Amino acid sequence: MFDFSQYLGFLAFMTIVTIGFWLMIFLVSILPYWIGGSLLERWKLNREAKKNTEA
Repeated sequence: MFDFSQYLGFLAFMTIVTIGFWLMIFLVSILPYWIGGSLLERWKLNREAKKNTEA
């Protein structure tokens, strides 16, 4: 069937795949929220600065 070294290699491979999967889920769910919040804050600051220079 499997040698012990093949079993360890399979476990290492599955660990790397699982870590990659959860990292992908994290990045897909967190990065758009982070970028969107940053853009919204920049837009509000620019709007506030424009309002202060006009008045």
